[in-house]
Parts: sequence; structure tokens; C-alpha cells
Amino acid sequence: MNLDSENNEDPAKCTLVKGDYLYFHYGCDGQDDRGWGCGYRTIETMASWLCQNWSPPKYQNRPPPSLPEIQQALVAMGDKPGSFSGSREWIGTFEASLVLDYFYDVPCKLVHIRGGEAELERVAVEELHQHFEKHGSPVMMGGDRDNSSKGILGVCTGDKGSYLLVVDPHYYGCQLEKTELQRRGLVTWKRLSSLDQTSFYNLCMPQTAKIGK
Repeated sequence: MNLDSENNEDPAKCTLVKGDYLYFHYGCDGQDDRGWGCGYRTIETMASWLCQNWSPPKYQNRPPPSLPEIQQALVAMGDKPGSFSGSREWIGTFEASLVLDYFYDVPCKLVHIRGGEAELERVAVEELHQHFEKHGSPVMMGGDRDNSSKGILGVCTGDKGSYLLVVDPHYYGCQLEKTELQRRGLVTWKRLSSLDQTSFYNLCMPQTAKIGK
């Protein structure tokens, strides 16, 4: 696991997503959503994990909702006005929690991080370690100044700091092989310190530990 060219030591603690998922990105279904659809695509990536790893049989073959279906669901729940359907409005972690509960009956924990590397290390890293150990599902991360949606698939902590395994939905183009996604940095380890330290961040964490019990 190559975290960084400067980090040749094994991480002291590393927790990762459990199970399979699909990578959703701009335009992957033929809809050009560049500039506004990153939150929707991260939700679809999270939903793909639920489709393949969620225990109740009625959800196992439920494909990730399309962008129009996500918008229609938010309108049906009363979170958005009717004019939201067919729009290019952004959505974030709160909407993600509503959508995943609507389609898959999975509650989500929302965690707010005020910003700054110390707060990210103290709150986000520990929350992510606990989440992947207990639930194993992908996490959505978004902020205010840094408003680009990110899928978080793992966290590693060592002597040289913490890293997040990020799946980036901001790719538009033909389907790529896994190694090419990694080469382009679309699925990659990123230093926690590389995040915008002036931005607050929110995490949306699907609570999947008690499924099937």
C-alpha cells in the first residue's frame, strides 16, 4: 500500500471499506453533470456498496438511483421544492443521508468538523477509524470552502500523519481500468494536511453494522 513517496513505513493503523463498490463519476450514465453532479455521484457510489453488501434481500438488487431519481426522492420527501427536479442544483451530505435512508432504509450518522488540521485529526480521523471498523461502508465528505464531494474509502494513521483513501467523482470520460484510475489520482491516498484547512467538513456515514440481525 503506497501512501506517499515520502512515507515508506507501514501505517500504525489502517482501516478500510469492506466489500465491493462501483465508481460513479461525471457522465458515467450519459448525463453530462459536470460542475454540479459530484454529490449525486458520490451517493451512487455509496449506494452501489449497499446494493452489493446490504443484507436484506429486498435491497440486494436495487441499483443505485439515477440523478433524476435522487432529485425526485428529495422532492417527494419535502426536502426540496418541485422546481428542484431537472435542475442543476448541488447536494451535500445531509441530502445524501436522506436519499440513502429513502431508497435503502439505512440511517446515516452526520459528523461536523469545524476545520483546521488539529480538528480533522482529532475528530474526523477517529470517527472514520471507528466507522470502517464497525460498519465498513463508504463515507461521503463535503465542506463549505472545499465544496467538492469526496467518497472516503479508508483512513490510515502513522508517524508522518494521516491519509484518506479518496474516490473522486470529478472525472468525465470513458470507463477506465482500476490501475488507470489510480494513476490519474481518481482513487488515491491523500494526506489529511492537503485538505483546505479554512473549510469546515461534514461526513455522512451509513450505519450498517446491525443489518440482518
